[in-house]
Amino acid sequence: MKKINIIITSFLVLVAGLLVSSCEPDNYSLGKLPEESTLNFEVTQDLVASPGGNVVKLKNLTPGIIPYWSYTDSEGKELGHTNLGETSISFPFAGTYNINFSAFDKGGYVSSSKTVTVVENDTSLFSDPRWAMLTNGVAGKTWVITIAPLASVGYAGAGYINTTVKGDWEYFPGDNPSWSGIEVGKNWGEVTFDLDGGYHVKVVQTSLVAGSTQQTTSMGTFGFALTPDSTNDRISLNGGLEMLHTNIAYTSHGAGFSFSDVRLVELTETTLKYSIVGSDGSQTIVNLVPKTN
Repeated sequence: MKKINIIITSFLVLVAGLLVSSCEPDNYSLGKLPEESTLNFEVTQDLVASPGGNVVKLKNLTPGIIPYWSYTDSEGKELGHTNLGETSISFPFAGTYNINFSAFDKGGYVSSSKTVTVVENDTSLFSDPRWAMLTNGVAGKTWVITIAPLASVGYAGAGYINTTVKGDWEYFPGDNPSWSGIEVGKNWGEVTFDLDGGYHVKVVQTSLVAGSTQQTTSMGTFGFALTPDSTNDRISLNGGLEMLHTNIAYTSHGAGFSFSDVRLVELTETTLKYSIVGSDGSQTIVNLVPKTN
């Protein structure tokens, strides 16, 4: 009997100890931020690729962090960003540019920056004909949302890539169907791209409110990422600007979609179509044409 009491007592002591330890608060640590002086990264101009210093190589050498790069011109206008550990970017125009490097870890992030100077323009960086189709170079090109003869929107499945590579199903109605929800005849505004000393974009957007003709004008910079066979060409607008769009695109697929980063499905001299991806992967395609007056 005494042996049994000893066993029971020991068991109760063990349970009590576990209860006490389980009630103690857990201590979590986010870790210590790296100091700016410990950041190790390279920003080098590739003078072989471009003697004027237009091509800049970025390389993260800081272990254990997630890198994030952003770059601006001398006026602080955002030109682009990337989270790749190693990549190259191009500055076609002469000038001074700021490269900001941020290192993210579980404790937060810390940043440092470097400056590069490009001594001459390098128009060869715009040799791909898609640049001329979009911007018309220095002169600029203005696009508007079409009403006729092509519909201002089209529809495609999740596997649809573009009008050249195709994919799964697509439907481009010949006029504005009443079921589309678009205000027929509404002037939705215009978007203008030019390469006059920089990547300039101007967006005049008409209010999405039914019946409203109020317009807002925004100006900034843009990026144009090109891929082989145009399978994932993208236009990115910087500084919070949004690509021109209609109410149907906004209300149908606005949640979770960025109008500041759109994927092209067709670009020619006379058409500019980009897609908005819905939650089910289906795409609403906004159709723009060059402004004629």
